[in-house]
Amino acid sequence: MTHTFSTLSLAQPLERAVADLGYESMTPIQEQAIPVVLQGRDVMGAAQTGTGKTAAFALPLLQRMLRHENTSASPARHPVRALVLLPTRELAVQVAQAVSAYAKYTGLRATVVFGGVDMKPQTAELKRGVEVLVATPGRLLDHIEGKNVVLNQVEYVVLDEADRMLDIGFLPDLQRILSYLPQQRTTLLFSATFSPEIRRLASSYLQDPVTIEVARPNATAATVTQHFYSVADDDKRRALRQLVRSKGIAQAFVFVNSKLGCARLARALERDGLKTAALHGDKSQDERLKSLDAFKRGEVDLLVCTDVAARGLDIKDVPAVFNYDIPFNAEDYVHRIGRTGRAGAEGLAISFVGGGNDARLVAEIEKLIRRKFEIEAIEFEEDRPNIRRQGRINDGRRAWRDASDSRDALDAPRGRAVPAREAPNDPFFDQPYQESDSAAPPAWEAATKKQASRVSANIKPRRKVAALFKSE
Repeated sequence: MTHTFSTLSLAQPLERAVADLGYESMTPIQEQAIPVVLQGRDVMGAAQTGTGKTAAFALPLLQRMLRHENTSASPARHPVRALVLLPTRELAVQVAQAVSAYAKYTGLRATVVFGGVDMKPQTAELKRGVEVLVATPGRLLDHIEGKNVVLNQVEYVVLDEADRMLDIGFLPDLQRILSYLPQQRTTLLFSATFSPEIRRLASSYLQDPVTIEVARPNATAATVTQHFYSVADDDKRRALRQLVRSKGIAQAFVFVNSKLGCARLARALERDGLKTAALHGDKSQDERLKSLDAFKRGEVDLLVCTDVAARGLDIKDVPAVFNYDIPFNAEDYVHRIGRTGRAGAEGLAISFVGGGNDARLVAEIEKLIRRKFEIEAIEFEEDRPNIRRQGRINDGRRAWRDASDSRDALDAPRGRAVPAREAPNDPFFDQPYQESDSAAPPAWEAATKKQASRVSANIKPRRKVAALFKSE
């Protein structure tokens, strides 16, 4: 039986905000986690991506912090009481927007700090005082070292997508940040995948946590249809274009493994006439946010991105995800395809299996999600004439010809025939080949007078060679 948010007995400002957002029925993770968090217990929650984990921890925390609500303008009356740590800037912005939407009818303040932008506006916001601070670990440490924020009154800590923070080496930063917090606090850990490192972290920093698993760990959503195609590396772009066209895909994420490959693929698809934007770590934060906003507004068909966009981004009604490169970590596959099929919607996940280690990486994915996939073949349709085909040769003019074509046909202007060339008429070349008399000595050797040898028979004579000049 599915429960509604009205059964939670939330405070009136929170109920009003939830109603404005159109929330009615709770998802399984929300139904199980919210009552536990309202009791003040530590939680380690595992749920598939796209199931509303943000509301599962944000709403009960705001409910418990309403006792600190006040209208004072003094920063001292608004210390940080809840800290939410996330691995990427885009995810931090998204969570901060959700928390602000939930708290908009309360007197609680929320802000976000992340790297890649100027610290001064963030510092000014922190100096005003905030109750809920959403942050990425690196930029939060910058503010701590700059004495822009004090965390000695934090009551609640949320580690969202914690496995990703460990994957990209944030564990030392997490340990430093947690050392600034009070020992008595409520710690919530949420993730779609539970690795052994996550469980060790939970045992170190959580006190008697309640484990909530609404689905089998590392499971993918049942609403996402998954296909694996065997495609050579040089044909992946052509396969991507064909599948987008044949399946009528309006928008899609396209995941690659490297920042350089992301930029190159985005430029190539743009030349192919597809509206494309790139999202990777080498772009400035302003460029990344603009690309994401354009994709959300529907101005971009394909968002080519690295795993920086694989975690937590909630963009509704994205019909498909392409794994242009098979991810190095099997857990990333679960998060990548979680960008589609969100909130019970239908989704499509297509992965290209090329050479190298792709077969091994697919086997690791199958082992993680406990499902066997069939590697399908893809038949290419006839493409544009300037696309390279097997057995065809480029003439340097963006045109392709068969190897049997005459060279004269390439020299002809388009639409005009070239007359055949006449064979050369030279009597010398028409004569058959005649072998010379090999017994006759060379002319230079015959002209040399033979002299009596005065050297021992045991000494090998010097080999005669032709000379350019005569010796007098």
